[in-house]
Amino acid sequence: MGRKMNKEVDLGKDPVKNLLFILAVPAITSQVVNALYNMVDRMYIGHISDNGSQALTGVGICFPVIMIISAFAYLVGMGGAPRASIFMGKGDNRTAEKILGNCFCALLAVSLILTAVVLIFRDPILYLFGASSNTIIYASEYMGIYAVGTIFVQLTLGLNAFISAQGFSKISMMTVVIGAVSNIVLDPVFIFLLDLGVKGAAVATVISQAISAVWAIRFLAGDKTILRIRYKNMKITPGILLPCIGLGIAPFVMMSTESILVLCFNSSLLRYGGDMAVGAMTILSGIMQFATLPMQGMTQGGQPIISFNYGAGNMGRMMQAFKLQTICCFTYAFAVFALVELFPSIFVAVFTSDAALADLAVWALRIYMAAVALMGIQISCQQTFIALGNSKKSAFLAIFRKIIVLIPLIFILPQFLEDKVFAVFLAEPVADFIAVATTVTMFYAEIKKISAQYKYEAR
Repeated sequence: MGRKMNKEVDLGKDPVKNLLFILAVPAITSQVVNALYNMVDRMYIGHISDNGSQALTGVGICFPVIMIISAFAYLVGMGGAPRASIFMGKGDNRTAEKILGNCFCALLAVSLILTAVVLIFRDPILYLFGASSNTIIYASEYMGIYAVGTIFVQLTLGLNAFISAQGFSKISMMTVVIGAVSNIVLDPVFIFLLDLGVKGAAVATVISQAISAVWAIRFLAGDKTILRIRYKNMKITPGILLPCIGLGIAPFVMMSTESILVLCFNSSLLRYGGDMAVGAMTILSGIMQFATLPMQGMTQGGQPIISFNYGAGNMGRMMQAFKLQTICCFTYAFAVFALVELFPSIFVAVFTSDAALADLAVWALRIYMAAVALMGIQISCQQTFIALGNSKKSAFLAIFRKIIVLIPLIFILPQFLEDKVFAVFLAEPVADFIAVATTVTMFYAEIKKISAQYKYEAR
């Protein structure tokens, strides 16, 4: 009983508005600060004298590979955490703890495989994602060091999802904040003071992620957590792990397909606009990431509430949490849209002092993020599918937007428009509009189905 009293919130009884605020604010903070890991690197690198623009492009090419590495942590952690929440809602903490143990072991195994693959095939992978003879040296230097810290990325992202799922929002926030603040402090030391340049940025990032991983492991192995990492639960059991992997496919697809998108964007932009256009895309992807991650944080805060009350059979609280989450996401997304369209130069100036690159990025940003206001609805509905344990529909929506709609548009639109670079950037808002319309339609049907099921079971 003592361990249960340490929980910060009661997911089944506390007012939903208070719960969402308590859980979402730290989660949003975590997501924003987490974005700073890669953004801070790009901010500093972009201002390196003489070769800053090429170095920025090189590190930007590493970003899709980093997303794939992160996606595997989501496959395990973001798949296991909602299932753990659902079992906690049913009062079965024993099974929830087995899920944690299996996922911890899986994260370790995945990290070893990923490290080997990236180190062995580093340069071919980077060329595939848009590196040129001018930028490969910077990309290779950064990726070679970053790959060594893969285990820390897997453990930090994967285990932190389990901390959030239990309602320990402040601890979850600190997992990310500690590492990100370390990165902000260490980056200028290694990049400029020690004159390591791109290598220094990678070293600072790896050290920072290691600090975060140690923090997460210490908490989940200690006495204050509800679900604890135990050796007896680390033996991988297919019946425990495979359902987690199945549920994690959706966030995995959402994250990993971003890398495929970057590959398609970079290849098209390199063809029509050269290295300068690829550099602009690096800036745009950083701004888009910073814009969308707070919405991911909002849904991360809502996930334990929705999952727990879904497992407990409380439809009213579940829907209340979803509606409030959606309103907050849309309001934020609309505010981002307005700021980007009115003051694009402010956002771009954070990443580069190169006048030519800045001019191109400002022009492209207004096009690329023209439909970002709709993403609040898209992210809220898609993430709620995961919270409800419906991995298939969430995975389909992720594949639909990026693979079925956006990627073809990247190559099709330039065939019909005279300005080829404009056409490539235009693919993003067109795909967003189509995806949101599809997601809302599917989600409405899902809620009607769940509502009918609750009414039937209540008879």
